[in-house]
Amino acid sequence: MLQVPNKHKYQRHLPEQTLLYQLVERHYPDFQEHLSYQGKSLPYHVQKEFDEFLKCGRLENGFLRVVCGDCKHEKLVAFSCKRRRFCPSCGARRMAESAALLVDDVLRGYPIRQWVLSLPIPLRLLLARNPSELSKVMQIIHRDISTHIINKAGFTNKQAKTGAVNLIQRFGSALNLNIHFHMLFLEGAISENSWGGTTFTRINTQRAGT
Repeated sequence: MLQVPNKHKYQRHLPEQTLLYQLVERHYPDFQEHLSYQGKSLPYHVQKEFDEFLKCGRLENGFLRVVCGDCKHEKLVAFSCKRRRFCPSCGARRMAESAALLVDDVLRGYPIRQWVLSLPIPLRLLLARNPSELSKVMQIIHRDISTHIINKAGFTNKQAKTGAVNLIQRFGSALNLNIHFHMLFLEGAISENSWGGTTFTRINTQRAGT
């Protein structure tokens, strides 16, 4: 019987062989020393980000031994840093997990549209200095767009609801300060129907953003 080889084989991530890892490992200690000479230091959360990154995927920093229940073949899986900033491995894993969660459990096949809201430069600077106000600004924007979509579907806020996934991005394509919002909104409203279920009413997509 012809056996098709399994293309999805586990290969251990080797971060120490990547250029990013080598640059951080080589220059990060010198950078810290240079700051200490000036009487300065990195914020604690930044130091922790670098320190955990240098431990990510290295077997000497801890691992799991995974054994196949059938053939008893063993694999060593190194612990990951699970950081959110610049670790490519953990960032890609988090992105894939988040995408799967949104597609399978949150959006569930409903039509969606992305809204991107940019802010005036003075407001970007103000929010950068006062990050606690970001959530308040997002709540105002979310409420306004939600009301717009629900009204377009022919309902009021008491009669129906819509859904959204909101993300804050703090930089632009040139890594410049550019606080703006990416929002995935349902292209319609969900209301209760007469038989105890819910009905999704899609809006006219050509007029959704008018």
